[in-house]
Amino acid sequence: MFAWLTLLSALAVGYAALCLVYYLLQERLIFVRHPLSKRYRYRFAHAFEERWITGCDGAELHGLYFPTENAVGVVLYFHGNTGTLKRWGKRAPRFTRSGHAVLMPEPRGYGKSKGPLSESAILADALLWYDQLCTEWPEDRIVVYGRSLGSGSAVPVAAQRNPRSLVLESPFARLIDPARNYFRWLPYGLLLNYRFTNDVAIRRVRCPVCIFHGERDGVVPVASALKLYASIPNSVERQMIVFPTGHHNDLARFARYHRVLRALLSRPEQRRERGGHGVPGRP
Repeated sequence: MFAWLTLLSALAVGYAALCLVYYLLQERLIFVRHPLSKRYRYRFAHAFEERWITGCDGAELHGLYFPTENAVGVVLYFHGNTGTLKRWGKRAPRFTRSGHAVLMPEPRGYGKSKGPLSESAILADALLWYDQLCTEWPEDRIVVYGRSLGSGSAVPVAAQRNPRSLVLESPFARLIDPARNYFRWLPYGLLLNYRFTNDVAIRRVRCPVCIFHGERDGVVPVASALKLYASIPNSVERQMIVFPTGHHNDLARFARYHRVLRALLSRPEQRRERGGHGVPGRP
C-alpha cells in the first residue's frame, strides 16, 4: 500500500510540474516568434513596401504591403504562428495575381513588431490594421484572410467591422482545440491565458465566409473547423471546402483551393456570371 501511495504521490507531483511548465511556457509554444532587426531588408521577387503603425499602448507594429497594378481590392492577411514575413510574404502572389493588393501585419514579437503580448493587444492591433486600410479602401473591397492562428485575429475583425468577405485557412473554433490535440491530459481550461473563441465571435459576422481545411490536419482537428462552420449564422453566405488528403500546411497544392480562391477574389459581376462562389464540399 505504501508503495502505491508513493507512486501516486510521484505521479501527482509530476503532473503538477508538467502543468506548471506548460503554464509558464505557453506563449513560447503558441507564438513561435522570431524577431528581426529594424535594419533587416526583405527580398521578394514582387514589389512591396514596409508599413508601420502605433498600437494603442504605444507599441511599434510592422507590416508589409504588396501593391498590384490596377488593384480591384485588398487582402488583409493574418498569418500563422510560426515564422515571420520573410516566409509569409512569399504567399502574396496568390492574391496579387487576382488583382488584389495585400497587407500582411506582423504580430507583436514577430519580425520587426514590438510590444508586450496579450490576447487583447493582438485583437486591438488587428483592428488598427483594418482601420488603417479603411483610409485607403472602402470596406466592400477588403477581404480578411486568417491562416491557422491568424484566424484568431481575422474572425474578430470581421465580426466588429464589415469587410467584403472572410476567408479562413485551417482555422479553429477555439484555441483549446489544437491544444488538446497535442496534450489531451492537461487542464487547459485552467492553464490557457489565450482563448481565441472564434466560434463565439463568428456569430456576429455578416459578410460571406469561406473555410478551407484538411481532413488529415494534425495541428487543428477538422472537427474544430466544422464546429466553427456550424457557428456561422444561417443568414450568412458560407461554404466549407474540406480536402480529404489535406494536412495543415499543404492546402495550396490542391487545384480546387486556387479555383475557389480566385472565385472569391473575382469582381462581383464576374461571380454572378459564374453562378456564385462554387459548390461547397470536398474536391
